[in-house]
Amino acid sequence: MTAVHPRRPTRGALCAVLALLGLLAALTGCGATAPKAAKPAADTAVQQLLDRQAAAVRGHDQQAYLAGIDPRSTRFLAAQRKTIGNLAQVPLADWTYRLVRTGAFPLPPEAAADGTRRTAAEVQLSYRLRGYDAEPVVSTSYLTLTERAGRWYVAADDDGASAGRRSAVQLWDQGKVTAVRGAHSLVLGLGDSKTLHGYAADADAAVPQVQHAWGRAGWPGSVVIEAPATLDQLGALLAADPADYKGIAAVTTGELGGSARAPADRVIVNPAAFGELSAFGRQVVLTHETTHVATRLATTSHTPLWLSEGFADWVAYRDSGRTAPEVAPELAHDVTAGHLPAALPAAADFRPTAPALAQAYEGGWLACRMVADHWSPATLTALYRAAGTGTPLDTVLRTTLHLSLADFTARWRQYVQQELG
Repeated sequence: MTAVHPRRPTRGALCAVLALLGLLAALTGCGATAPKAAKPAADTAVQQLLDRQAAAVRGHDQQAYLAGIDPRSTRFLAAQRKTIGNLAQVPLADWTYRLVRTGAFPLPPEAAADGTRRTAAEVQLSYRLRGYDAEPVVSTSYLTLTERAGRWYVAADDDGASAGRRSAVQLWDQGKVTAVRGAHSLVLGLGDSKTLHGYAADADAAVPQVQHAWGRAGWPGSVVIEAPATLDQLGALLAADPADYKGIAAVTTGELGGSARAPADRVIVNPAAFGELSAFGRQVVLTHETTHVATRLATTSHTPLWLSEGFADWVAYRDSGRTAPEVAPELAHDVTAGHLPAALPAAADFRPTAPALAQAYEGGWLACRMVADHWSPATLTALYRAAGTGTPLDTVLRTTLHLSLADFTARWRQYVQQELG
């Protein structure tokens, strides 16, 4: 994530949740396997509807897609007509729906005097972008489905909101998407073409910097940027209060919770905050966020945020020629006023609304800079990789730097005083 203190990249917000369903087979006394229960006929029919809708999206077939929308849901039909058109430039490699369950939320008490049958469904969307995604992006929608004269339709996607079942919002739900391809980037945006090309140029410059620092293995060597046009649209994409991200220039999804199969990451730009930055600041932001994409597989819930955010800043500023007080002005002000931080930044210090957010980023950057300067850049990357394995941080520091966590913290405090005092 990137806050707008001259740059500040952020914790990412936020990834779609992959729900896995398993069917357990019961064993009988003689060792035979009990037969699996058959799916209800309605569920099979609904899945067939979803399969047809997915095929229509993949083929950019508006007529076929709209044929699966309830013609009596005029408002929803009009919205879906726009959505399928908004997807026209998005380079889809795959797009599938899976019915997770029916009866997922209470439906509004509307009489179906005409014999219409209605059900509430939780549906999982998985999609990949051609040439960019090795793994799919997964999100959840809560749909109202209607059946009339033996045919099922999709009738709404907002009836579950009152029960806390809100469908995920995608960029194409908010407007017509323009796709801009760079040498190492794909920008999907709602803004003007000139701005989107600028994002692509900055991302193309960022990727080689990240490869130099982190290497080429374990990530695609490219970045996908989503560019909403407003702060409210950013909040909708992140399912968050837009006000919390007013001062954040960009966010990378999926920064935490790494696994052997990383989902596709997206860098989401806050157009207002990003637009306030200088050319140098914009480059720093996208280099920082691209670092989060590259380090995704090595980043887990065990990785301290001062290390993940500090490392991303270290990569972004590594060859900038800027002095420590220039990169860390807020922390420098504190130190010269006699307020030396007592401990490494905690996770809470990196919340978008944290009062000392800038100091948290600056402190993490100085910790990583210290390791790279006093040991080596290779030692810093080794420390990063080791920290995500689940080994206690004290043990990781002893193994890589031959310092306990307490000794490392003391040495970092001395370094902060030396560089900023």
